[in-house]
Amino acid sequence: MKLLITTVLAFSCLSIETAFASEEQFLKSIEGRWTGGGLVLRELGGQKVNVTCNMQSKANASRFQMDGSCRALVVISRGFNANVTASGARYSGTYVGVSGKPSTLVGSRSGNTISFDVTWANVVYGDRKARMEVRKVGANGLQIRTIDKDPKSGRSIVTTQLNLKKS
Repeated sequence: MKLLITTVLAFSCLSIETAFASEEQFLKSIEGRWTGGGLVLRELGGQKVNVTCNMQSKANASRFQMDGSCRALVVISRGFNANVTASGARYSGTYVGVSGKPSTLVGSRSGNTISFDVTWANVVYGDRKARMEVRKVGANGLQIRTIDKDPKSGRSIVTTQLNLKKS
């Protein structure tokens, strides 16, 4: 019986170490300089605007930080940043975008995607709630999306989609 308990505990410890190593590997894979672009919805029911973006991210075993900016219509540039801490597959932190105020991020990772529930600092598209996904795409790709709900229809709408490549 002691052998069984010892074996179970040993495998449990290995699984925990593997989970942490997996998070570190994932976080390190999103570290670097990123360039690309995508579409941003300026207002519900409005047109999406093409943007060109640059971003630098840093990571270690339990944290990542992203600092970047996107440019639209040649003259309009907006900065953004995120500071996130990982605890196993759970993630939490802050995001600062157009408002200049910190919004709260809480989420988890499944596979190559971190999914966050966002609580915006201000009302955006009729409320303060949204989702954000940071998805590793292949060896050198990163996709960042925000998804809000249309307050009239209740439908989910992708309000930002950035497709970045490691440069």
